[in-house]
Amino acid sequence: MEWFAELHPTLQALIGSLFTWGMTAAGAAVVFFTNRNNQKLMDSLLAFAGGVMIAASFWSLLSPGIDMAEEQGQIPFLPAVVGFLLGGVFLLLLDRVIPMMNEDTYFTEIKDKYAKHRTTMLVFSITLHNIPEGLAVGVAFGALASEFSSSTLAGAVALALGIGIQNFPEGTAVSMPLRRDGVSKKKSFFYGQLSGFVEPVAAVIGAAAVIIIQPLLPFALSFAAGAMIFVVAKEVIPGSQEKGNIRLATFSLMIGFSVMMVLDVALG
Repeated sequence: MEWFAELHPTLQALIGSLFTWGMTAAGAAVVFFTNRNNQKLMDSLLAFAGGVMIAASFWSLLSPGIDMAEEQGQIPFLPAVVGFLLGGVFLLLLDRVIPMMNEDTYFTEIKDKYAKHRTTMLVFSITLHNIPEGLAVGVAFGALASEFSSSTLAGAVALALGIGIQNFPEGTAVSMPLRRDGVSKKKSFFYGQLSGFVEPVAAVIGAAAVIIIQPLLPFALSFAAGAMIFVVAKEVIPGSQEKGNIRLATFSLMIGFSVMMVLDVALG
């Protein structure tokens, strides 16, 4: 791990986001091995990742942002509140323009006149919603280049880990419906992994931006936290419970939160 710690934060962000992309591809690759997915396993993984992302939003993003604002002489909670709400508003506006499509909307809510474009719409919608996740990873690693003591490598790594876990069932959620709709296995995998390709690009941009404009770090970290919480509240938690595995998903979320809390507090 020492070699990783010695790398430039932008390169760390790239590697971390390549991992999240790789997890999307791994989830999409499930299409090569089965025509059915284990719903309980997918729901528990998704909920676990939701718990990790909630904990990461505070310990890896909001809390360091508050500490940085205080070190800069700002009102500690102000950048956190403003950035957090702006992150949620950004995702809300994005969701109004291009809603995140799940398997049900893919098959039942897209009108017949758009049938030829269903694959493109599904991949494009999930790809756009992956941009904030890539930015969150980039901002977390980019903050390591600052002079602030509140950012930790362990926190940034744990954040990338949580997003990567969340991306596994997401990749499966794209490739499996495409396969059932008659798309070949190779094309289903290609479109599934493609939805995560934007994350390394967004991560590098996020890391470079906060390194150049350090005064924006408290806002940027809080913005990423707000975007993450929006995704968890609107997509991850409902998605993990919509097939009826409510108790399993709830407890998996709590385990994910606990694991992330231990990682960030103990290692950070």
